[in-house]
Amino acid sequence: MSNYDIVVMGAGHNGLTAAAYMAKAGKKILVLERKPHFGGGVSTRELIAPGYWHDEHSNVHIMIQGNPMIREDELGLIGKFGLDYIYPELPHVSIWDDGTVMRSWKDLDRTCQEIAQYSPRDAEAYRTFVGISQGVLPMFMGGLYAPPFPMGAFVAMMDQSDEGRFLLDVMQRSALDVVNQYFESDRLKIHIVRLVTENLQMPDELGTGMGALLMPGIIHTYGVSMPKGGSGELSKALVRAIEHMGGEVRCNAEVKRVIVSSGRASGLELIDGETIMAKDGVIGAIHPHVLRKFVSETPEPVLQRAERVTPSTFSINLLHMALGEKAKLRWAEGEGGVMTELLQTHTMRDMLLDYDHLRRGVVPPRHLIAGGDNTSNDPSRAPAGGGIFYGVTFAPYDLHEGGPAAWDRMKEEIAEESLRQYRLFYSNLDEDNIIGSLVRSPLDHERDSPASFVKGDIHGCAPFLYQTVGHRPTPDLGHFRVPGIDSLYLVGPFMHPGGGVFGAGRATAIQMMDDMGIDYDKVCAGAVQ
Repeated sequence: MSNYDIVVMGAGHNGLTAAAYMAKAGKKILVLERKPHFGGGVSTRELIAPGYWHDEHSNVHIMIQGNPMIREDELGLIGKFGLDYIYPELPHVSIWDDGTVMRSWKDLDRTCQEIAQYSPRDAEAYRTFVGISQGVLPMFMGGLYAPPFPMGAFVAMMDQSDEGRFLLDVMQRSALDVVNQYFESDRLKIHIVRLVTENLQMPDELGTGMGALLMPGIIHTYGVSMPKGGSGELSKALVRAIEHMGGEVRCNAEVKRVIVSSGRASGLELIDGETIMAKDGVIGAIHPHVLRKFVSETPEPVLQRAERVTPSTFSINLLHMALGEKAKLRWAEGEGGVMTELLQTHTMRDMLLDYDHLRRGVVPPRHLIAGGDNTSNDPSRAPAGGGIFYGVTFAPYDLHEGGPAAWDRMKEEIAEESLRQYRLFYSNLDEDNIIGSLVRSPLDHERDSPASFVKGDIHGCAPFLYQTVGHRPTPDLGHFRVPGIDSLYLVGPFMHPGGGVFGAGRATAIQMMDDMGIDYDKVCAGAVQ
């Protein structure tokens, strides 16, 4: 019999976060990972050539910056286990193909000066907008890293004040609605909305307005960061914390199913037949669409509702390149942001037409692209003078011609056209400078994490209002438990608060400790010994 208190399926950053908190609570932890390496969507590897360290999925860490795990260093990741965040002064820049540049500096005054070049009125409107955003940020961010309110209670609470009703209104609108209410310049509207769509949501989808309101406040409050050495350094620090506190992380260990006995999750069975039992419970990175595969004992109505969860509207075709010489922008040389949007449309209408292609299963002729060289802010990622290019192309998972399977023959062709369009913005992305490249399609993302990135959705599921707070991903599963299966807890990008790097496993751990009668505040009050 194994002597573990808790076993965890999946060593993505959310599973590792939950495991680290439970280890700090004194539990004996084992984390099992299907792949040869841990980190899931938060991993950095030498994908192409030695010495070139590429982020496999997540490239910047935005939302985690409000998490007490980082702000208060609850797990000692920064003070004890080597995590070092870089906070560049230029979090976000939009560059158009006509040489127009708009920058969001962390400094608000500097940003408003930038905007005033295009619209003095919008510069003042932006300052007001950021003030509104920063005003609601403490209340909103406070709910992101703990178990969510039930939807009904959340709406009732928000409906009790003018501020709450304002936020409810914004949450039900689209990002396009929000920017149209505040700004006149299409350049500024595009600058904000294009960034919001990095969350794999359309500009005009209802229920996405909160992103447009919050992102400026986040940029000017916390900044936008990346761990020195790459995104995966967060996962490495979490593993060091788990092991320091007596836990284990085992790779090349693929789970076949959750072992359920008398209505209780009591362990995990691996595909080779090995069983690992747990005294206190199981944490699983199990997407609602595959819940039936891993926990068939779940009540049928719960499974049916889980299988109706809506994925994000589109995914990404990701191009990694190792460069002999760091990428050079044609404009704003040396001022690439942590997030660099590359734009070929100058009006909101034209940009919306490009997004409409994605709805219909088509990559638009003007690719919706973003990308930059990670060595601009972190030279340690490549040999001296070299570059690490991370290029994003928004793309549908289900292609109109050929469906998802067509990606295996289409991804290189689409990446090559994206490269042609990247060259409109970068002067030295020629063949002589490209040491090697690697393309990862929406289908590849699903293959990489079949229990999390279902349908190529690296954010788990769509961030629509009906899939938020206690209803993410469904009302049944919204509090990290599975009805009818005691001691089984869920973690992953499809759970509250959403996809991206949140450190969301903290909320799963809080819920688990609460159910076990463990005082979370007392656990986190003490430093890691």
